[in-house]
Amino acid sequence: MRKPRKFGIYGFGAAAHIAAQVLRHEGHEVYGFTRPGDVEAQAFARKVGATWSGDSTASPPQLLDAAIIFASVGSLVPLALAAIRKGGVVVCGGIYSLHTRRTGARGERCRSNLTRLDANEFLRVASSMEIKMETVEFRLEEALRALREGKLNGAAVLGPGI
Repeated sequence: MRKPRKFGIYGFGAAAHIAAQVLRHEGHEVYGFTRPGDVEAQAFARKVGATWSGDSTASPPQLLDAAIIFASVGSLVPLALAAIRKGGVVVCGGIYSLHTRRTGARGERCRSNLTRLDANEFLRVASSMEIKMETVEFRLEEALRALREGKLNGAAVLGPGI
């Protein structure tokens, strides 16, 4: 196992709750960042293994080694860059923003995509453990409302007659 590291996850939903479990399984610390004031999502982050959780505008209790941004909010990029140590990495999952090309003044790097090698490593680790999926069933119109209101923890499952 590699040296334990501190990882920030911005946007704590479907992908984040899986990534957090895999990171914890590997012995890393997870710091969950949510919409400001979303105490339910912060509690959910801690439930699935986050050492700390708080508003995306807050500073973590210590500098992070890396961060991944799952929320499609470009303004989170500078916040994540400010939360990592010198030489750290911010990975932007699904964000299209001019910020994703920015390099920090302390040598931080920002990547806009993960590689095939990253995916293979993730799947290797994930297959060696039990991942607890948190799902909520919705009819389509209910799911859209829950997403807009930010009232979804875990993954949404859509059903025709639910």
